[in-house]
Amino acid sequence: MGPHRAAGATLRGGPGLGLAGEPGLTVSPLPAVLGGVEVRWCTISDPEQQKCSDMSKAFREAGIQPSLLCVQGTSANHCIQLIAAQEADAITLDGGAIYEAGEEHGLKPVVGELYDQEVGTSYYAVAVVKRSSHVTINTLKGMKSCHTGINRTVGWNVPVGYLVDSGRLSVMGCDVLKAVSNYFGGSCVPGAGETGYAESLCSLCRGDSSGEGVCDKSPLERYYDYSGAFRCLAEGAGDVAFVKHSTVLENTDGKTLPSWGQALLSQDFKLLCRDGSWADVTEWRQCHLARVPAHAVVVRADTDGGLIFRLLNEGQRLFSHEGSSFQMFSSEAYGQKNLLFKDSTSELVPIATQTYEAWLGHEYLHAMKGLLCDPNPEDKSNSYFVVAVVKRDSSHAFTLDELRGKRSCHAGFGSPAGWDIPVGVLIRRGFIRPKDCDVLTAVSKFFNASCVPVNNPKNYPSSLCALCVGDEQGGNKCVGNSQERYYGYSGAFRCLVENAGDVAFVRHTTVFDNTNGHNSEPWAAELRSEDYELLCPNGARAEVSQFVACNLAQIPPHAVMVRPDTNIFTVYGLLDKAQDLFGDDYNKNGFKMFDSSNYHGQDLLFKDATVRAVPVGEKTTYRDWLGLDYVAALEGMLSQQCSDAGRTGPPCRLPGAIQTPSPQNFAGVGGWGCCGSGEPGGGPVHSSPGGVSRDTAVQGGQEPGRDSRQTWVMSVNAQSSGAERI
Repeated sequence: MGPHRAAGATLRGGPGLGLAGEPGLTVSPLPAVLGGVEVRWCTISDPEQQKCSDMSKAFREAGIQPSLLCVQGTSANHCIQLIAAQEADAITLDGGAIYEAGEEHGLKPVVGELYDQEVGTSYYAVAVVKRSSHVTINTLKGMKSCHTGINRTVGWNVPVGYLVDSGRLSVMGCDVLKAVSNYFGGSCVPGAGETGYAESLCSLCRGDSSGEGVCDKSPLERYYDYSGAFRCLAEGAGDVAFVKHSTVLENTDGKTLPSWGQALLSQDFKLLCRDGSWADVTEWRQCHLARVPAHAVVVRADTDGGLIFRLLNEGQRLFSHEGSSFQMFSSEAYGQKNLLFKDSTSELVPIATQTYEAWLGHEYLHAMKGLLCDPNPEDKSNSYFVVAVVKRDSSHAFTLDELRGKRSCHAGFGSPAGWDIPVGVLIRRGFIRPKDCDVLTAVSKFFNASCVPVNNPKNYPSSLCALCVGDEQGGNKCVGNSQERYYGYSGAFRCLVENAGDVAFVRHTTVFDNTNGHNSEPWAAELRSEDYELLCPNGARAEVSQFVACNLAQIPPHAVMVRPDTNIFTVYGLLDKAQDLFGDDYNKNGFKMFDSSNYHGQDLLFKDATVRAVPVGEKTTYRDWLGLDYVAALEGMLSQQCSDAGRTGPPCRLPGAIQTPSPQNFAGVGGWGCCGSGEPGGGPVHSSPGGVSRDTAVQGGQEPGRDSRQTWVMSVNAQSSGAERI
């Protein structure tokens, strides 16, 4: 631990409390005794360090345990790094920093700030226009925009991130400033004067009454902050203002003292909704760009969040009211604002979920991903983890290495998470040993019985359909569609739930999608996620929430593939410009890139669920893109080299410069892979019976261990549609 840690003190749970051999997965809390540990709070300035020292002294004199020590960093980002390196333990962060701390360093939020009872631990970012305006969220391009300030959460991060993530704003080369300057027909973004796009981003700014401080990120600029951005709209400088949900109501109906707002009425303004409609300014809960999470205290994943809350709760019980010797939620005595905690905090509350994704929420999370414009994002919404789920049963527990003779539930034959990866892993580990490349027979003999729905049951081992139940009338048993109740990922989980099988191979989201009230169907309505566990490759079991550390593989999105001598920037530029014109399924330009309905098919060229194509960055080889676990699983399937006589079809080569097959295509998975030649300029792509599963967006590559002379250009961001795809 760091230099300020008392000897022997730790915030990590004791040994044996988590997964065997996996200390990073320890989840059990510390003992109730709070003595013997010190919490090191990280500060980012001299005034904050002083307030922290005063808080430490106040806590110590009040007998609050554990002891609080203060470690000074240089910035929030520096403190995140110190905590990750175990040189500090806790800090309060805003939403953007929480995202970075969780995504990049594995930190978790454990205590949240509560501001008022109306919005609780959040507030809302909204887009406001005049009541008479015809502007919608879909017609913002070319409009004049008013922002609270550069890099401000509500005025910049959320609206810009939302526009990028939703595909409305195209960002080339991750130059967000350039993209915004080209998108709007003029803006006031206080603080943007120091950028190379001040001419556009500061064009609506006015400065103070004497013309000084134009575009300053300070009160010198009349259009700065929430009220200033709204004033920019009210005075007709801009067409839309990006502000907080309370801004309009705080500056209209006689509630503002400055002359510019005294005559304004809240009814003369309206909100832009994400679906293209409008709403009254009082309807911000239903009509907003994103719910912005409150600030939260973050710690390492192995830190007991309950301990941190108990420490702070004791503190706020004594030091949050007027007249107390120390004020936790006031920074006035230090000549600053929002030191350690926001001054507007009314209470600190424990965070039950303790994951950054759950705390930030879907809307804000996607806005941040859009804003950061990572050319190679580890996008968990596009990729997913393959997991083996079992019931929590201490008396009959078994591990991944003890699956022989068990009953198995699969989403369907050829599905990545339901078949390709689990079977590949078991072959790779030597548990399943196919003879003459007959994977189906080998699997049927390994498991006692299974349900593996299939499109074409010809020559299909009967045991692979033994657990299937068909429809309500008992027909359509083992068919590869929703008529089979155990088809798909939810169906495979149902197979486990109803005790047909002992293990289900599904996506990491499947358990959560069907438990804790998320699925109202009778079979799932009363299910609880805590009644299930994951089987880990290391022989341990884990909670279903620990899928990042306990999974069989991570499935990547699809990607566009070209020859190595093709200019990838030309290809991306072409497709990026094309998706600006044709990427929206509701565009009126005569063609829809990501919609195959006019051609009587699905997922033609690109997946129909595609939202946007993005660069792949440096992951331009199949191994980098697919990841080690996925490649290892595929190589397990390919380890049984098929002879020509064993093929069920010819190898499929890649004609032309650009192809968009799914990740498992090139590897010949599905149990019926065939051997290719690896010829230059093309490379082998294999299919499986019943058609290739196109589950993971747009991607291509090389057969592992074969010719690798191809380049990856871009991945495709897809959102799941209503129908389950396997």
